[in-house]
Amino acid sequence: MGQTGSLGQKQIRAWAVGSLSGYTFANLAWQPRIGLQADAASGNRHPDGGTLGTFNPLFPNGYYFTLAGYTGYTNLIHIKPSITARPSRKLKLLGAVGLQWRQTTADAVYTQPDIPVAGTAGHGGGWTGAYAQIRADYLFNANLTGAIEAVHYAIGGALRRAGGHDSDYVGVELKFGW
Repeated sequence: MGQTGSLGQKQIRAWAVGSLSGYTFANLAWQPRIGLQADAASGNRHPDGGTLGTFNPLFPNGYYFTLAGYTGYTNLIHIKPSITARPSRKLKLLGAVGLQWRQTTADAVYTQPDIPVAGTAGHGGGWTGAYAQIRADYLFNANLTGAIEAVHYAIGGALRRAGGHDSDYVGVELKFGW
């Protein structure tokens, strides 16, 4: 994705890229799938310059990474290996680890939707943290599905120095469709 244009006197030159890929071992019990998600979104390298390089996701969705939605899709590098298994036709289990960095340390660390964390722009290293995710999805019937997800996010030094702390999330979701 590319963004161009202007905002006030600054020219916008921002970008982002994302990929979800994997392989399912369909002939094995539980049909395990190994997956890899890789994402990157630009940050602003020269905050006092005439170019705005921070990618703006416009309509951000925290669910893109996890239901917890800690991270914005702005100034980041994200790598997420995962494994999924289907013990039955109705149950799907997922385990994943997400690793995150800033694309540039000159810009802030961002939370949802695209809010900069105070005290992080230009301070600290690129590492922003890692999270572990486990999720179970269940198909009750053709109209009702459910999910349970747990995420533990261990923050990096830049966030810790800004007053942040590790976080845990547990969510339960029911979806009804017709």
